[in-house]
Amino acid sequence: MLRVTCFLSGRVQGVGMRYTVHRLASQFPITGWVENLDDGRVQIVAEGDPKAIARFLEAISTHAPGAIHRMDRYESAASGEFVNFTIHR
Repeated sequence: MLRVTCFLSGRVQGVGMRYTVHRLASQFPITGWVENLDDGRVQIVAEGDPKAIARFLEAISTHAPGAIHRMDRYESAASGEFVNFTIHR
């Protein structure tokens, strides 16, 4: 299992990005959360099968191509701490 932490930059706050990410996450067997950061970025932490995570991130890019100017991605081992995928803040 994989844990991916992503930071989305661009026009990603005030446009429903957290809700879009949450809706997309429900289509994949992943857990984690999404939240707005004070610096204007959106942070996503997702855990699951590497293939499911890859499809999830691709879906985000496909559904918000004009809003996301940059997606920084960091991988680590999954912690298993999440039960579902939620929205923070």
